[in-house]
Amino acid sequence: MTDDVRSAVLVDFGGVITSSVLRAFTDFGASLGGDPRLPLELLSRDQPSRALLADHECGRIDTEAFERGFAERLRAHGADVSAEGLTARMQAGISIDQDMLALLGDLRAAGHPVALVSNSFGTGTYDGVELADVADVIVISGEVGIRKPSRRIYALACERLGVDPGKAVMIDDLRQNLDGAARIGIGGVLHTSAADTRRQLAERFGIGA
Repeated sequence: MTDDVRSAVLVDFGGVITSSVLRAFTDFGASLGGDPRLPLELLSRDQPSRALLADHECGRIDTEAFERGFAERLRAHGADVSAEGLTARMQAGISIDQDMLALLGDLRAAGHPVALVSNSFGTGTYDGVELADVADVIVISGEVGIRKPSRRIYALACERLGVDPGKAVMIDDLRQNLDGAARIGIGGVLHTSAADTRRQLAERFGIGA
């Protein structure tokens, strides 16, 4: 039963088109020999680490600068880690979700425009996926200087798609990013699996192939 018929889809990359980023970061933390939660704890609660991430995602510092800074924060908390290639090692456990690629392909074939809205991180994040085959519009935080959950990045994606935010739905695995989109009227699907996201799009918003 649809409660709000919509037509366009905004979609996150890491944790939606890919396997869980949070799990990959935890696996990386475990590889350091201490608390597996350390990388995520620092990125969410340690102010210097949070600032590094924000600056990196907005393109104000490059990958190497983030890696140097974050390696220092990890070492300050007892982790023996080198800066070189740090972001690649953090993302080593991430894989592409072929079921999500199929879902996005079905949506586009059915006439639903799709925008990728992604916070950039490190290098090689989008390897293995031809983004132009996934979405009609690509909005990456480091390229536009705005990161989720700022309402401005969602507004930009809708503008580039040529749709009103009230006709769009955001798919993301993080609630705070959906909350940011909701501030300008974009509907939200909290992603846990391709099958559940497909069901939510159809049942809640009338979006389907």
